[in-house]
Amino acid sequence: MLAQRVARRMDGTLEWIAAAGTMFAAGLIAADQGRRATGFGFVLFCAVSITWIVSGLTSGATPIAAMNAVLLLINAYGVWQYLLSSKNRKVMERLEPVAKTIEKEVEREERFEAGA
Repeated sequence: MLAQRVARRMDGTLEWIAAAGTMFAAGLIAADQGRRATGFGFVLFCAVSITWIVSGLTSGATPIAAMNAVLLLINAYGVWQYLLSSKNRKVMERLEPVAKTIEKEVEREERFEAGA
């Protein structure tokens, strides 16, 4: 009975927004489109973690709220690493030109190996 009430309350607009945002954030990070896109993926994960915390607390789903409180901290660290840390930003700015050259070399190697 309690599980049915919680399930009904966990199927509202707030939860659908949080679910869609979670999937979109995961897609941003998985797409590996660079630091900025990954950083914004972590920002979106922070926003939806807050949404899940609110949903969990208001619907009696404390484990969902607790899990997302931890995920919020992890994702906030991701925001720091990818968007806010000036040291990391400087390192990546220096690595980007070299990384593009290496990526092209690997693509050529992959084509050669596929043709061999």
